Amino acid sequence: MERADIYTKLNEVFRDVFDDDSITVNDNTTANDIEDWDSLEHINLVVAVENCFKIKFNMGEVAALKNVGEMVDLISAKIN
Repeated sequence: MERADIYTKLNEVFRDVFDDDSITVNDNTTANDIEDWDSLEHINLVVAVENCFKIKFNMGEVAALKNVGEMVDLISAKIN
């Protein structure tokens, strides 16, 4: 799956989880960039991403993510 395809799916997931159709994520997007992205929504987001891409993250992987770009790298590594 190409990086652009991952972003297309991720944008849908983010918009659904945060109930905001205006969200568009990029490599540098962090929790500070999305108003409702708190620790609880982070868990919901991770579960939604796992379900969307049919993958599983471990706690260490999730804790190490600094931005959406790193999430895309991790997703890409797991599905390719």
